Amino acid sequence: MERLLRINNPTAEILDQHKKLSQCLEKMKRRRSVIGFIDPVDLRFNTFRPETRPNYKAVIFCLMDVSGSMQEREKDLAKRFFMLVHLFIESVYAKTEIVFIRHTQIAEDVNEETFFYDQQTGGTIVSSALEKMRDIIADRYSPDEWNIYGAQASDGENYSQDSAKCADLLSKALLPVCQYYAYVEIIPEREKKLLTTADAGGELWQAYRRVQQIWPRFDIERVANQDHIYPLFRTLFSPKLTGSGA
Repeated sequence: MERLLRINNPTAEILDQHKKLSQCLEKMKRRRSVIGFIDPVDLRFNTFRPETRPNYKAVIFCLMDVSGSMQEREKDLAKRFFMLVHLFIESVYAKTEIVFIRHTQIAEDVNEETFFYDQQTGGTIVSSALEKMRDIIADRYSPDEWNIYGAQASDGENYSQDSAKCADLLSKALLPVCQYYAYVEIIPEREKKLLTTADAGGELWQAYRRVQQIWPRFDIERVANQDHIYPLFRTLFSPKLTGSGA
């Protein structure tokens, strides 16, 4: 853009190009000012390219437990993860949409403000969110027309008899139509030191581990603080997802 400014007597085409570049730059600056916790290096996702379907549209489903055990710390870590996923997918596709699904015992399709900031109480039934995602895909996002991505955040708590149902929903209803699905379990820092292997974890984690062993497009990771978010993101959205077709 600086080279354009140095041209003497620029043509109308050059002036128009300069105007478009300036508008793009201002848009990027505004985005970075709103998303202050993302380092500039986080935006360099164009080195990764998912193997996309021929269509240019993508939808990202963000699923989050908002029950009483998910406090501000957990929600903040989830927000950082969701935002990075969104920016990455947005850099790849010409058109992207995002669907926010929050859940306690029941799931709701809500706007971003409600998703992150509205307070909820109650227990947790994770399968309600997966069922909501399944139903919304059937109603609004045909896999023949959309590239579908899932990003889920939870503290790992779930109704004791529900985790097997979650695994079944993922395997039979969601992963067959998803390009990729990532689950992030947000745990206390003290537990990060105790859960040193992927084999250790609660019922939901173990159920998802079994799904991961079958489906290469499904990944699970744990996070305990904000320093883990970007390395975690790079681990999840690695070349094994992107493949060679870029």
